[in-house]
Amino acid sequence: MDEVKGLNKNATRMLTGFIMGTITMYCIIYGGIALLFLILAIVFTASKEYVKILEHKGFYPSLKIIIASEAILALIMFFDRKEYVAGALVFCTLAAFLWVLFRGRQPYIANVATTILGFVYCGYFPLHLLLLRNINSAQYNDGLGFVVMMFTAILLTDVGCYYAGTRFGKHKLAPVISPNKTIEGSIGGIISAIIGAMVIWAVINFFIVEIHWYVAFFAGLICTAFAQIGDLCESLIKRDAGVKDSGNSLPGHGGFLDRTDSFIFTIPVMYYFCKYFVFSNDIINYIKGLL
Repeated sequence: MDEVKGLNKNATRMLTGFIMGTITMYCIIYGGIALLFLILAIVFTASKEYVKILEHKGFYPSLKIIIASEAILALIMFFDRKEYVAGALVFCTLAAFLWVLFRGRQPYIANVATTILGFVYCGYFPLHLLLLRNINSAQYNDGLGFVVMMFTAILLTDVGCYYAGTRFGKHKLAPVISPNKTIEGSIGGIISAIIGAMVIWAVINFFIVEIHWYVAFFAGLICTAFAQIGDLCESLIKRDAGVKDSGNSLPGHGGFLDRTDSFIFTIPVMYYFCKYFVFSNDIINYIKGLL
């Protein structure tokens, strides 16, 4: 009986993963409005899960302020008007304070702070995917190849961590936050991600444009590092709040926040890596000028 339940759970997990993966890849390849709707759906759902986690802790962030802030930031990024981002963040932060000021619910400081964290963590960070997908320069047409490279590296990080940790895991990586994760598993994830990034690099070089091999190497390293950090940070939030999963929206996977935690930090870091080190040499030239 237990074996049948285990098989059904694995089948459900695989089916959910296949459906979500197919929809996600279609929206990423198509880009535009399809990608905007996809990421908004994920961001809004993850935000609802985030608020429920914080309520379990005794904090009461405003879901309305979080979602409204994310919608504003999404439109700014979709139309690539980055000059308005700073003003939007100021406006949204003021809205969080005003909401607490007029609602008057304790704990005041925690409610303001978790509201601001909500639209930054669940919204502003992952919304960088819109910028990364549409990034371009004279050398590269768009960021699609780098998005695919990032997704491949993150997915293989999960696979590598799981199998290396299962077979060789002995030393705990973060015993208080996530007792099941091991240093050996982390190393396996790093190796898998870099290999995956190099494979995508070979495909891009063959079919699209030439990219230096070390760009793919560092991209894979960045992706796997921040994917694992993102996973641990979401575990930190859940453990502090005393919950196991962020939700049950995805059968076999938990909630959207559980499934996307590895992407939250990786997406913005990957975008700025591409923006300043791959698609332009602004920082490198600046450093050379100082020297």
